[in-house]
Amino acid sequence: METIFLDRDGVINKYPGDKLYVTSLKKFSFLPGAKKGIAKLTKAGFKIFIVSNQAGVGRGIYAQKTLNLITKKMLSEIERANGKIDKVFYCTHRKDAGCSCRKPKPGLLKEAASKLNFSLKNAYFVGDTIRDVITARNAGCKSIMVLCGKEKLANKNNWEAHPDFVFKNLEKAADFIIKQK
Repeated sequence: METIFLDRDGVINKYPGDKLYVTSLKKFSFLPGAKKGIAKLTKAGFKIFIVSNQAGVGRGIYAQKTLNLITKKMLSEIERANGKIDKVFYCTHRKDAGCSCRKPKPGLLKEAASKLNFSLKNAYFVGDTIRDVITARNAGCKSIMVLCGKEKLANKNNWEAHPDFVFKNLEKAADFIIKQK
């Protein structure tokens, strides 16, 4: 199974800013090329999963119900654009919870691979942070960083880990992934 993991904030929707969260439907807005990139990957036959830390729930900043509403809206808009997300995996734990699912730990990726019986070796993880790059490494995936979220290319010399590939946004990453197929 050809598999893509996507971070949410900074990859699919506008990055809210350091230490900030998307706390309402009003604060969720798609990045340019995100829906189109997901639609291209869907059409090419990839299984697509979202893997995202959403500690704002565990910290009491917003409710699980709000996260569910945001997710429902996101998925329906992606479907309207001819894309399909196969499953969404969130870690809602606080940073200090010691769970195995909070990125950069690979727990959510491993859970997806185990439940759906596929290898992580040929999967791609598309994220916007060094934490996402490290998550991909920890899971044995190929890492792609998109520069439409938190991380900037100007910081490249300070990155503690370097991605396998770097693209402007999810649509450009999707075009590359499809060519590799």
